[in-house]
Amino acid sequence: MTVSLNSMVKYIGVDDLDLDLFESQYVVPEGMSYNSYVILDDRIAIMDTADIRKEEQWKANLAEALGGRKPDYLVVHHMEPDHSALVAWVLDAYPGITLVSSAKAVQMLGQFFEGIDLEGRTKVVKEGDVIDLGTHTLRFFAAPMVHWPEVMVSFDAADGALYSADAFGKFGALSKCGFYGRDDDDWACEGRRYYFNIVGKYGAQVQALLRKLSDLPVKTIRPLHGPVLEDNLGQYVSLYDTWSKYAPESEGVFIACASIHGGTLKAAEKLADILRAKGAKKVVLSDLCRSDVAENVEDAFRYPTMVIAASSYDAGLFTPMYEFLHRLQIKGYSNRRVAIVENGSWAPSAARVMVEMVGAMKNIELVDQVVTIRSRMKASDIPALESLADAVLA
Repeated sequence: MTVSLNSMVKYIGVDDLDLDLFESQYVVPEGMSYNSYVILDDRIAIMDTADIRKEEQWKANLAEALGGRKPDYLVVHHMEPDHSALVAWVLDAYPGITLVSSAKAVQMLGQFFEGIDLEGRTKVVKEGDVIDLGTHTLRFFAAPMVHWPEVMVSFDAADGALYSADAFGKFGALSKCGFYGRDDDDWACEGRRYYFNIVGKYGAQVQALLRKLSDLPVKTIRPLHGPVLEDNLGQYVSLYDTWSKYAPESEGVFIACASIHGGTLKAAEKLADILRAKGAKKVVLSDLCRSDVAENVEDAFRYPTMVIAASSYDAGLFTPMYEFLHRLQIKGYSNRRVAIVENGSWAPSAARVMVEMVGAMKNIELVDQVVTIRSRMKASDIPALESLADAVLA
């Protein structure tokens, strides 16, 4: 199925409702969309392809949109396989087509398609280059590491459309979340989880791209995942600005807990109650052992303060907490306050490892007080939790 965005632009992307893990690690209960577009002007441009999982549906959508016409250009904004899997097929099916991409993307093509012949079939574009399609013109902007090094975005002045590659994408199939952002009850929820887990490490590069685009008269954003955005564009740009500056988005405290037999979790729950009683704006508690780690990463970035509570394990740190903190390290967690609760039946070691891991992150303020629970929380531990809550809210 194709969708007409206007008289000359059609959406030819596909939904994947059978995908269990995006990038083999992120749960996607609402599926995933692989977005692709066709501009039907004097000269025709295909804007990216799709994942090999949806090959036949994408080909059918393309044929329907073209209506027998031959495309002139295949624009490759991003070489990740969920967007470029059908590049070689397009080049084979349409011998007269020219592939348009960054120089880095051309270099990558041979890594994904062994033996591909690109002689005389590519047009390398750099910052500010323009392709004239007739009524529509595409102006290109380099967006390296948003979130691969070869990424480019393009702006079509004719309808104010920004083809944003993975930027402004989100999890969820369009048949589930709505074709346009205005149809989505809460774009920010899955948009945030997508951003921090897929793009989040590269905040400086996202900031650089936002500066480049700030003066463009953007009227619609057409990402490679998630809904087309047309209403309240300022809201989406503002969120991206906040996220890419590693600034907290919402007031509140996130408590991340990794508990082996439940004792640490009871202490974390008590601390949450104390924080609420003392006036915390919002307290979010997550059991790392039984929740989506990508959502936990999202919440860690969302709030200015995090409490990490974990059991000691094998003279170190219980593995769900270790894995969570490792994810935060590689995603660039920074500019936050962190407090620590540990549990140990003998020789508690969790706090030592948590301090080491968090201390390696950028601009983290560690709350001086560490609460140590011995096996099970007791009445004698409550004053220490009360004191920690005061320090967290100070």
